[in-house]
Amino acid sequence: MPYRAPVEDFRFIFDEIVGLSEVVATERFAEATSDVTHAVLGEAGKMCEEVIAPVNRAGDLHPARLENGVVRSSPGFAEAYEAIREGGWVGLAADPEFGGMGLPFSVGTAVNDMMASACMALQLNPLLSQGQIEALEHHASDELKALYLPKLNAGIWSGTMNLTEPQAGSDVGALRSKAEPNGDGTYAVSGQKIFITWGDSDLHENTVHLVLARLPDGVAGTKGISLFLVPKKLPDADGNPGVANSLRVVSLEHKMGIHGSPTAVMEFDGAKGWLVGEEHGGMKAMFTMMNNARVGVAAQGVAMAEAAYQHALAYAMDRKQGKTPVAGGHGGIIEHADVRRMLATMKAEIFAARAITLACAVAIDMQNATGSADWTARAAFLTPISKAYGTDVGNEVAYQGVQIHGGMGFIEETGAAQFARDARITPIYEGTNGIQAMDLVARKLMDGGEAAFRLLEEVETHAEASRGTFPELAEAVWGAAESLRETTEWLISCENLNDRFAGCVPYLRAFARVLGAHYHLKAAMAEGGAGARTNLAAFYIKRLLPEHAALLAHVQEGAEGLYAITDADLAA
Repeated sequence: MPYRAPVEDFRFIFDEIVGLSEVVATERFAEATSDVTHAVLGEAGKMCEEVIAPVNRAGDLHPARLENGVVRSSPGFAEAYEAIREGGWVGLAADPEFGGMGLPFSVGTAVNDMMASACMALQLNPLLSQGQIEALEHHASDELKALYLPKLNAGIWSGTMNLTEPQAGSDVGALRSKAEPNGDGTYAVSGQKIFITWGDSDLHENTVHLVLARLPDGVAGTKGISLFLVPKKLPDADGNPGVANSLRVVSLEHKMGIHGSPTAVMEFDGAKGWLVGEEHGGMKAMFTMMNNARVGVAAQGVAMAEAAYQHALAYAMDRKQGKTPVAGGHGGIIEHADVRRMLATMKAEIFAARAITLACAVAIDMQNATGSADWTARAAFLTPISKAYGTDVGNEVAYQGVQIHGGMGFIEETGAAQFARDARITPIYEGTNGIQAMDLVARKLMDGGEAAFRLLEEVETHAEASRGTFPELAEAVWGAAESLRETTEWLISCENLNDRFAGCVPYLRAFARVLGAHYHLKAAMAEGGAGARTNLAAFYIKRLLPEHAALLAHVQEGAEGLYAITDADLAA
């Protein structure tokens, strides 16, 4: 089935659900009017449908490869990337001073969602550049900004981030890469990095790496880490790619999915680099990039769900099997109750996850436009929820997509399995979903729950206002929010942080369930009380929201019961 960009869904969510109008009301984003935003979404959707989606299957069947030290891209990727570059989509949300369009991050997130649905392996390329652009905007020197940002925004050069090392994994503080001062303001960076997305390619003039490494006087752990900009080719006096730097691609990983995205093992051998940010301040600078990427990965999860859903829906409409209960129907398996249940679940989850992700992106825009502490706290609180829930939904919906295809879903030629394989990485990279949940119950509750309670107050206030139109749905949403409030209070009262960690994943999921119900109820109210969105809201609130009660029961069991199950018990 050809991909159809859900442009109208984005317009509806922006206009009716997440309040993009507040972003446009700020001085910084005043030019991002509804007309402009709608036009941008329309053009992006057209490009995704007509140019990017057609190369998705080729990327899966013909992975990126390393030939004599040169990374070769999948068939059609060069032409599709050129459309992205020429359209200015890489620098969509970047600072106009350096060639960006200056549009809201939330609009860029919607565009990335559509690009990832069309071809996630290719979309990872501009996504990594966008994260690097933001890191450089916030932390690089004026000289580095002037040289690198125009090229990155134009898509002529690409950006990567180099964190992970073979022995370190998520424990970034255990890295061994080092940087020695050259005496001229530059540094010699040495070390090996793994899992480097789009670590090299033949799509660009130059590849620019952001590399975490330790200076000679850097202390152990994360506090001694610095960030360095290390280009593949050193710019000459005119800013053009010059001689090769002392770095190379050692190998490309053979992955479960996203085959068209070259995931590299990188070796830096005294490569010339420039400090980004302060000495020993690398984690602060890198987290600017990572937080951008986490919302981007949330959108990737939703995107994979969207693509898998569209594929499964088309199959369910066309496939005839068995006697269906719909009198006068067309006989497709979509008329079977269980298939209908799966499709409705998929669609309801996609809307909820997309709304949460865009609400997070809007909060980031408001933080950037106003500097408000409340918006900053809201964005920080929503980031782990959007990343974990969005990517979990991506995997669950892709799994259901295979199931709807039945035995044909297990056959690669139908294409259903690719979505499941491609989606599987999203709960892992940019901080596993377990790490996101631990962050939520630890660092994000250090304010005593203020950010959480403000969100829950919004949910309950809207539920109260909806009682006249949807008394049953509104009561369910209000009650779920109140239960979540009580569990949040219980978590805050836990003196042992491990008690929080033991239930952090179900807590995050429960919070997402309640927020999803809130946004579905808003959609039903915006629709006027009857219609497709109202029917979907009723499905989500009546059938999926009740899961929150079991999740919250899990949360309040704490850690003791987990450790009552010994290592020997698990191995028995």
